[in-house]
Amino acid sequence: MSEQKPITLEEVIECHKGGKIETTSKIKVKNKRDLAVVYTPWVAKICEEIARDPSKAKELTIKKNTVAVLSDGSAILGLGDLGPEAAMPVMEGKAMLFKNLANVDAFPICINAKTIDEIVFIAKALEPTFGGINLEDISAPRCFEIEERLKREMKIPVFHDDQHGTAVVALAALYNALKITSRNIKDLKIVVSGAGAAAVAVSKIFMSAGAKNIILCDRNGAIYQGRTEHMNSSKEEIAKISNPNKEKGNLKEILKGADVFIGLSGPNLLEVEDLSIMAKDPIIFAMSNPTPEVDPIGAKKYAAVVATGRSDFPNQINNVLCFPGLFRGLLDSKAEIVTEEMKLSAAKAIASLVSEEELSRGTIIPDALDPRVAPAVAEAVKKEVALLKASK
Repeated sequence: MSEQKPITLEEVIECHKGGKIETTSKIKVKNKRDLAVVYTPWVAKICEEIARDPSKAKELTIKKNTVAVLSDGSAILGLGDLGPEAAMPVMEGKAMLFKNLANVDAFPICINAKTIDEIVFIAKALEPTFGGINLEDISAPRCFEIEERLKREMKIPVFHDDQHGTAVVALAALYNALKITSRNIKDLKIVVSGAGAAAVAVSKIFMSAGAKNIILCDRNGAIYQGRTEHMNSSKEEIAKISNPNKEKGNLKEILKGADVFIGLSGPNLLEVEDLSIMAKDPIIFAMSNPTPEVDPIGAKKYAAVVATGRSDFPNQINNVLCFPGLFRGLLDSKAEIVTEEMKLSAAKAIASLVSEEELSRGTIIPDALDPRVAPAVAEAVKKEVALLKASK
């Protein structure tokens, strides 16, 4: 295979000129008859039909296949709060992935709003147009309350990808890493570096999958019930259901005897030798981007499996393995909410695409652009939606 040309800044700027997406018409208007069908006067009949039965908007408008990628730009990638204008290139890129991988029409909505009430108000006001809301790059802890309120108050699915997309793909990777190391999720000591949106969501989905002993560490050390310094509402909530032994200490101290390290924090927090106090053949997911929490190449000295968030290392834990297929399934099944069961099923579907023959230390997760992934995730979600509807 020929070596790819290095990417230049000039190439990137040229790619972004005028934006990366556009709207196109599905129907060509070639004459007045076409105009009468798609617009006046006959469009009035469709308006009246929807007015009689608003649920028909999901069949007779773009609501059937359109998702809003909604952001306030307060937590852009690893860049932080750069504002809504600076967030737009990321949201455009997300919309491209929705379309290319799952044929979901997505549109970036970057909003000049900061308070929880403002963001909730704007998201709810968009409900007539969109079949789902993908929240993106909204800072913690606000993102938790925003998502919870929207899930309660809207009748279309709301999914904060920074939380749950990361969680689903991390769980898929963990399922296969456990096969390699012959471990059971119920027996693991899992240490999570970070206490933001992704770290909390990963911890919760691991618990839903059966994990019993998860300890989150922020820059002030282990989070435990009763800790009073440097806490917020989300840390207090996770403290109630994690760290059952109330371990205290800094990250390096908490790592002693751990089977799994999950990095969702910042660069170069650990030296490779710090991993030596973990259990034998640990699992290391160092997902800080672009620089992981520990050197992934050096980590192989101690680890049985190493994964990162980068595309230039093996085992990339990338949200793109989740969100396109997840929304494809949600839209196809006319779901109104995303449940924990849907996320767990999505993780199992992703993990299942790595065959027994392919499974190895360097292959625990499908390639980020594997065309099998979105359909598999969509089918898993649709089955869970059908079960949910049947149970009502």
